[in-house]
Amino acid sequence: QVQLVESGGGLVQAGESLRLSCAASEITFSIYTMGWYRQAPGKQRELVASITSGGRTNYADSVKGRFTISRDNAKNTVYLQMNSLKPEDTAIYYCNAAFRGVSRWGQGTQVTVSS
Repeated sequence: QVQLVESGGGLVQAGESLRLSCAASEITFSIYTMGWYRQAPGKQRELVASITSGGRTNYADSVKGRFTISRDNAKNTVYLQMNSLKPEDTAIYYCNAAFRGVSRWGQGTQVTVSS
């Protein structure tokens, strides 16, 4: 069974950094588009960043220049480096794996940024 396990969340102050990791198992990781989404209380889940199997990246406007998504196919892991964090980045961050209409989700990791 496909498993996506996120880690690296926590409580930080504004301006600090965090690095999220998502380890995948039971999938051919390299062919999947991997993404990070987030959901804040009372808001819809939104795409933060994604990276295709070929390494092409896409970012939400709100995180461009601050967040970087990367992947290590040898480790079946995708990362989200988050710098210059803001209180509005507070949310549960979810890892997603997508391929030809099949989508898998992790359980989420909480990121809280205090002002």
